[in-house]
Amino acid sequence: MVENVVIDLSHWKQDIDFKLAKEDGILGVMHKATQGLKYVDPTYEERRKVAGEEGLLWGAYHFGVGEKGKDQAEHFLEKIGDASQVLLALDIEENGGNNITPEQAEDFVNQVHEATGRLPLIYGSAYFLKDFATPTLMKCPLWIARWGESPMLPKGWNDWILWQYTDGQTGPEPHSVKGIGPCDRDKFNGTLEELKKFWLTGE
Repeated sequence: MVENVVIDLSHWKQDIDFKLAKEDGILGVMHKATQGLKYVDPTYEERRKVAGEEGLLWGAYHFGVGEKGKDQAEHFLEKIGDASQVLLALDIEENGGNNITPEQAEDFVNQVHEATGRLPLIYGSAYFLKDFATPTLMKCPLWIARWGESPMLPKGWNDWILWQYTDGQTGPEPHSVKGIGPCDRDKFNGTLEELKKFWLTGE
């Protein structure tokens, strides 16, 4: 069973109506919170508040860069607010050469796990994650990015939990969500009941 009920957003997407999105079947939102050591998404805090008022599940992701992983994790955890029922993720992708390394990603994951008791999701493409198949990172649930007909697993992972199947332009339909328009959409690998349990507990 795969459920198409999750979107992921950042400040780049301007006009957001979470009430309409929920009416269109969306249950969960993954939102950019931080990047590197200092950046904070300026829309994160207010959107978390509004999404919560609409009863949506909330997730936060950090865009990793080539800086100390532990320090990045501390910045992320400081800015996301109460993390007890927030799905956490580390975004691993090309960053103009200032890319997070596998060692820095491990330090990020270890710090998040130590602070929250949960492992963050690892987001990325199969191609980019091919160098991140370390014992620590492979324990993390996979959020795979592939705008095609099926997800492609990177070396080291044998399953996925979220699949970003479109960026709102490329990939299978549907691309749009009411109240938002074309956007990144994600499928959950499980039932709605399993989604809610995993989101809130990590299990």
